[in-house]
Amino acid sequence: MGSSERSKLSCFGYPLSIFFIVINEFCERFSYYGMRAVLVLYFKYFILWDDNLSTVIYHTFVAVCYLTPILGAIIADSWLGKFKTIVYLSIVYAVGQVILSISAIHDLTDGNRDGIPDNPTVHVALSMIGLLLIALGTGGIKPCVSAFGGDQFEEHQDKQRSQFFSIFYLSINAGSLLSTIITPILRGQECGIHTKQSCYPLAFGVPAALMVIALIVFIVGSPMYKKVSPQGNIMVQVSKCIGFAISNRFRNRSKSIPKREHWMDWAKEKYEERLIAQIKMVVRVLFLYIPLPMFWALFDQQGSRWTLQATTMDGNFGAIQIQPDQMQTVNPILIIVMVPIMDAVVYPLIKKCKLNFSPLKRMTVGMFLAAMAFFVAAVVQIEIDKTLPNFPPKSEFQLKVINLGSNDANISYMNNPEADFYRLLVPHQAGNYETLKLSANASVTFGNETVKIPLGYVEGKTRYTYIVTNTPSIFGELATDLSEKPEQGGNQIRFINNLKDSINVTIANAELGEIMPLGFSNYTLVTLGIKHISGVMANGQRCSVDSIKFGFGSSYTIIINNCTNELDIEYVEDISRNQIHMALQIPQYFLITAGEVVFSVTGLEFSYSQAPSNMKSVLQAGWLLTVAFGNILVLIIAGASHISQQWAEYILFAALLVAVCIIFAIMAYFYTYIDPAEIEAQFDKDDEKKKHKEKEALGIDNENGPYSQTKM
Repeated sequence: MGSSERSKLSCFGYPLSIFFIVINEFCERFSYYGMRAVLVLYFKYFILWDDNLSTVIYHTFVAVCYLTPILGAIIADSWLGKFKTIVYLSIVYAVGQVILSISAIHDLTDGNRDGIPDNPTVHVALSMIGLLLIALGTGGIKPCVSAFGGDQFEEHQDKQRSQFFSIFYLSINAGSLLSTIITPILRGQECGIHTKQSCYPLAFGVPAALMVIALIVFIVGSPMYKKVSPQGNIMVQVSKCIGFAISNRFRNRSKSIPKREHWMDWAKEKYEERLIAQIKMVVRVLFLYIPLPMFWALFDQQGSRWTLQATTMDGNFGAIQIQPDQMQTVNPILIIVMVPIMDAVVYPLIKKCKLNFSPLKRMTVGMFLAAMAFFVAAVVQIEIDKTLPNFPPKSEFQLKVINLGSNDANISYMNNPEADFYRLLVPHQAGNYETLKLSANASVTFGNETVKIPLGYVEGKTRYTYIVTNTPSIFGELATDLSEKPEQGGNQIRFINNLKDSINVTIANAELGEIMPLGFSNYTLVTLGIKHISGVMANGQRCSVDSIKFGFGSSYTIIINNCTNELDIEYVEDISRNQIHMALQIPQYFLITAGEVVFSVTGLEFSYSQAPSNMKSVLQAGWLLTVAFGNILVLIIAGASHISQQWAEYILFAALLVAVCIIFAIMAYFYTYIDPAEIEAQFDKDDEKKKHKEKEALGIDNENGPYSQTKM
């Protein structure tokens, strides 16, 4: 199909082919951001890594995603072309998504049917393979899809091409917004063959399906595409020229050769002056990029540290309940609202006030706003920390005793080398958690009879509950409690059977199995709200009751005391619910999104305005590299700081960005804006003059042919 035939295939004045590209981009961005929204929670609650390792792997993945675009651009421009590059790397991408979905199936290696994988290494290995393929795929096609869409337009369709990029950007944000809402809901479902757990296979599987759809849609549009053959990659030429300039300079540094005005001038022996001048323009902008990774180091923590922060907060917004990973939707929502407001109201108002709000000043303000967002996040974290339980360190454990006896119980704690202490518990009273050394001993006394609490196998950083009764004689049972907040803002519930016979308990349709007299059930995860407790059979009748209204992030031990007309139960709060509301995260999201709008959008606009027309891709690659290096900075700073308090880490990142912001402001002050078009036009004039002189030397007249001997 020729170019003229393609131009006839149009809709509303646009080439029909671009609609396939826009749908492809929507599905691909849904796939990427949907997977990324739940990724850090998958690491923490399925792979069971701690916060730090989860954050490290998350930011390593994001960094690789922004390093691979250079590879994709080189492959597309030098060998395969954009179309084949998108197709081949999308296949790699889809395979990676499928492998990641399979890695999240907890029944995959759960031979014991206890909800715990028998071979977690399999899950980790599959996850890493899947993420590596995804990073290669999403990064590789990133620089190709938008450029391929631009190729579909004819030269006279400048207006349509400009509108296409707006629609393309909208499809990115629409995919991001919808996926960040939907995938946490899918993750919150329960699924499994043997045991029911959070449904990460579904949360990853739907994005995988969208990626397959994106690939199919893109291939279906193939007959309509205008496919431009590879023209050679400008980044390769730029790299070779820069490499030659550096090597030539060092090769001749010991010789008595006059210094040159610019270090790129050392490439004049091999490369044209036009190319060298263009690279000088690019290098000036790339030099300004040096401080920028610090902004992205903070910005991309929305998907890691801020999401983990949200797991310790209350997401009850009345009619709706927000999951921790859904708070990331605040960013795309604010972008959609703020971008037109900034363009239509704020910037014109600043201009009307005759203030010089230049692009580099905007970027400086954006960095400052991001730093302020982290200061706000630190304040929120301090408030959260005030409400969090005091879990024991490695060298200690915590013990709580519940007296289910008919008399007062005296609890003696021998916490050598700390001082011994005692507690008195009346019947049906639960004590508080006591922090003890690993070498400590404890005993319970009813009247003249004493029993020692079995603490020979306790471990550090762990909480325990000991239930004790003296009816008809002293008997006790030790159980391991939760030593961290329940996952993802849920509630962990377990039961103690204080009846004479074994019972079975069901809560929220989850069967907990048989519970022996004075025995503990396993914990089960329940969501927000009132849950129905049933299935208890005693005294010849079946009893049930509705629970209290559970909040976010609590843990309860429920004691079943009697079964008459209604189930008689008592609640022992092991971990209090999350008390700080997620709404307090909105100011930090507002600040960092405002920073993104004036930093990212302005940065790209500035970069393009200061670069030659044939080197926009070089600056696009440089811009993406700042994102990659920003995520690498998170790994370096978080790893080297060894800060135990999260609020202090937020302050550290904010302070570093403020310092970098000052450096960038100084660099911006000394920057001189240029017009690359004028510089290139001057080279065009020089080239014309040079050609004219060459023709004169050959006796050729552009208009009249060869010069006559008599013509002056």
